[in-house]
Order: sequence, then structure tokens, then C-alpha cells
Amino acid sequence: MKTAHENWGSRLGFILATAGSAIGLGNIWKFPYVAGENGGAAFILIYLGIVFTIGLSVMLAEIAIGRSAQTDAISAFKKIGKPGWTFVGVLAVITAVIILSFYSVVAGWCIAYIVKSAGGAFSGMDAEAIGGAFGGFIGGPVAPIVYHGIFSALTIAIVIGGVSGGIEKTSKFLMPLFFVILLALVARSVTLPGAEKGLEFFLAPDFSSISPHTVIAALGQAFFSLSLGMAILLTFGSYVDRQTNLGKSVVQIACLDTLVAILAGLAILPAVFAFNLDPAAGPGLTFVTLPTVFNSMPGGYFFAIIFFVLLTIAALTSSISILEPVVAFFTNMGLSRKTATIGSGVLIFLLGIPSSLSVGIWSDVHFIKGQGFLDSASWLTDKLLLPIGGLLICIFAGWIIAPMMTREVSGDGAPGVLSKAWLFILRFVAPVAIFLILLSGLEIVSF
Repeated sequence: MKTAHENWGSRLGFILATAGSAIGLGNIWKFPYVAGENGGAAFILIYLGIVFTIGLSVMLAEIAIGRSAQTDAISAFKKIGKPGWTFVGVLAVITAVIILSFYSVVAGWCIAYIVKSAGGAFSGMDAEAIGGAFGGFIGGPVAPIVYHGIFSALTIAIVIGGVSGGIEKTSKFLMPLFFVILLALVARSVTLPGAEKGLEFFLAPDFSSISPHTVIAALGQAFFSLSLGMAILLTFGSYVDRQTNLGKSVVQIACLDTLVAILAGLAILPAVFAFNLDPAAGPGLTFVTLPTVFNSMPGGYFFAIIFFVLLTIAALTSSISILEPVVAFFTNMGLSRKTATIGSGVLIFLLGIPSSLSVGIWSDVHFIKGQGFLDSASWLTDKLLLPIGGLLICIFAGWIIAPMMTREVSGDGAPGVLSKAWLFILRFVAPVAIFLILLSGLEIVSF
């Protein structure tokens, strides 16, 4: 017997939960170092332009498909009369499973760093020593898997509570807390001596630094940050009532997501410049460079703890969103939410173990492009599955069921100028941009 389809308890709950899905490690961990690698403010301007054109258009399409179908991501295409396109939903759910498997591993590192920071594990260490400690930790065969398990258990516990009682309720608590912590970190970072160099780098654009690679990097970051192509928005859209204005809601979600990305940059890059460290340090910016910064700043002990609490909250609001599409499919197949959540969560946890071991005792085992399991899973989703999923959504919503989509977005009235502009972007602009991401990721073309 199928479980009754759930709904959001309020429009605010929908916005906070969906924004929470977008506001994750991609904003706090990835955005600052990608901006740092691509020229700072110039990259940000391009990123903003992409988010509020291409990103909004694809996001609106996914949510509109979900609300129209009122079912899980896989069943949605059959429900609206296009069963031949069911493979798009299958692809999106598979993508979600793969992403959450390695995402949970990295989120486990964040929990570990709360514990380590609270215990003063990095006290007195320089960047080289902290880098060695980080490598030693993630390379261990037991501790990272334990923290991966703790994070997985937290995710499962919240999703078991359901859409309104679990995901929405948690998001309403965590998101305000998240903003309070983030603003405290921004206030500390921008008031450090020498922080003005980081502010200039982050806020004063140098247009000479713009290249085709900058545009592709901004496209890829926007796509990943907004949770496009992984069944989240399609599933969340199915819980939205008919009275909710989708266009307005999507703009608010994108604004929240972008605000967090900018605040994350303000929390991290001025501090990095204040201590003459490298803003283009890549993923190590979070787990090596920033602990070095915290060691050197007044009150750094406390700010280190709250920073990694912030990271964990961001990861958790995303992980519950990534797990939900998988659970929604199995509940629609007749399983109870508890059984579907525990079963899916445990399976994803087990799938994450090779990702954890691949940066340690399995580091000599290589898969895609000579990479380990974690990097191969990340490459597969970022460079291949997400762009393909997004491209298929554009084609499906923009061409196959365009009349249905314009009615869903514009209501019962005739499509207005904004609806027509959205459809134009969905049909012509977004597919070209996403195709460029795909070609670049596959290294078919070089920018």
C-alpha cells in the first residue's frame, strides 16, 4: 500500500528546506577556493549572472515538473504522461545516491574537526604540520568511517521524521542558527589587521583575469551549488501546494544561496589574506589553511569550533535533501518511511566506505582517469551525470512539455513576458551553457 503523499507545512518551510539543500559544502567549502582560483570578484560577477539566468531557469523547471506530477522523481515522468522519459528520474536518483555517499565522508571530516578543534589538536602547529595531521586523519582506516557513520545516522534520523516533521522542522531551526554563526565569522574575519587585501580581492573585480575557463568554472559552481540535476528540486517541488508562487519562491531560494556563498567568501578570504596565505589553496583551504589562520588569530580556538559547526550544519541541510528523493521513491513503492530511510541510508553509508578508504589504504586503487574511488565518484557526478541530467531537464521542460510547464509557472493566465523569457533561456541558452560544462569536464574541448 502506498504512503500518502506529503506536503510542506508552510511556504517558508519549503523555501528554507530548498535553500538548505543548496546551501551546503559547495557554498562554504568550495565557493571561496573556486573564487580564489579564478580571480575573486570578476568570477563572482559572472557567477551571479549565471545563477540568476541559467540557474534560476533550470531550478524553476525542476520544481515545476515536481509540482505538476506530485510524486517521486522516477514516477514523475510517467505521471505526466511521458513514461519514455522515466530514465531522467532514474539518472537523477542514482546521481543523488553517489553524491551523498562521498559527501557524507567529507561531512564526517567536519564533525571530526569540531572534536579536534575543541580538544586543541592543532594548537601550536604550522601549516605544514596541520597538513600532515589532516593527511594522517583522512588516511586512517577506522576514524573517518566512524565519523562518516555518525553523519549518516544524523541524516537518517532527520529524514525518518518526514517532510514536514523532519526536514522542514529541522531546516527552520538550523538555517537561522547557520546565519548567526556565519555572520559572527564574517565580523571576525573582516576586522582582522590586513583583511582589507582580501576584501579588495573578493569585491574589486579585475576584468583582465576573466577567461573562458573562468566562465566554465562559474557555470559549474552555479550548477552544483543550486542542487540542479540530482532529483532534489523535482522531489521538493512535488510537496508544494498550488497556491505557492513558484517564480517568486525560486528567486528567494537563489538569493539565499548566493548570499551564503558571498558571506562564506567574506568569512574566509579576508582572514586568509590577513595571514598572507594562499586563497587558491583548493580543498585544503578548509582543512589546512583555515586551521592555520585560527591558530594565529585572537579567539581562534572558539572561532575554529564554530566554523566547523557551521560546516556541519551546512552539510546536514544538504544531506537530508539528497537522501529524500531516494526515500520518496521507495515510499511510493509501498515501503514505510522508516524502512525506506534506514535501508537507503545504510546502503549509501556502505557505498561511502570505499570513498573514505580511497584516500588512505586504498589510495593505490585507481578508477576513472587514474583517480581513487572518492575522486572518481566526484568526477562522475560533477563532470558527467549532473550536466547530462540538467541538459535533459532543459530539453524535457523546454520542448517536450513546454505548454504544461508555462501553465504551471504562470498559473491559469496567459504566459507573461517573464514566462516567455524563462522558456527562451530553458530552450536555447541553458542547454548550450550546460553542454559547454559537459565538454569541458570531459576534456573534449579546453578553455
